[in-house]
Amino acid sequence: MGSRIICEVHDGAPVTVVRLVGTLDMITMRRAYDVLAGCLARQPDALVVDLAELTVRDHLAVSVFAAVARRAAGWPVVPLVLCAPRPEAAAPLAGSTACRVVPVRDTCDEATRVAGASAVPRLRVRLEPVSAACRRARELVADACARWNLPEAVGPASVVLSELVGNVVRHAGTPMQVTVTLRRPWLHLAVVDGSHAGVRPGEAGQRDEGGRGLLLVRELAERWGSAPAGDGKAVWATLPAN
Repeated sequence: MGSRIICEVHDGAPVTVVRLVGTLDMITMRRAYDVLAGCLARQPDALVVDLAELTVRDHLAVSVFAAVARRAAGWPVVPLVLCAPRPEAAAPLAGSTACRVVPVRDTCDEATRVAGASAVPRLRVRLEPVSAACRRARELVADACARWNLPEAVGPASVVLSELVGNVVRHAGTPMQVTVTLRRPWLHLAVVDGSHAGVRPGEAGQRDEGGRGLLLVRELAERWGSAPAGDGKAVWATLPAN
């Protein structure tokens, strides 16, 4: 019998639940990853994966859940909880890195409660690709750091987010969603635009608004990266939350 998996997505607010039905192996894990990554791209407050109807055919395939959790940790900082694994699925989960990075609960209701309680504070704004967007991004950082009592993060976070926004203004030229998220010990910054083109560090002129390119992002951020997001991409960075 061939490999087959069905991914049922229930976009409830604030927690998205994905029910995996069928078999998980080295072939179907790609389908599972793509669906879960697509759910993350919509930036729910939390993501629950229901394993009650999933049969694990290849124990190595459960690594897909650790991979999704690592993706969520960088962007969009969405808590991930697994629930209701069958006994034959629970064993490989317990022996894998997935359980060390993703909590597992016995029921979907319990997992939803845990995921909802793990939701993190965020501030978001939609910006047009104009020069004033960099200033608005700095204002968003100042507002977030004031709300969350992070005075020392204002300066570096303002520079980093201004550079991420400036990169969209200069190169993508599309509307963007800008998000500041607190998940201690990190402050997470992200910009989602409507272009699939990769980021281009260090190409802007020094006198442009936000024009030092992504070289400053590399210097100031603890980590940064990019990921597909719907019809475009997300570029994100993390800094210490202090």
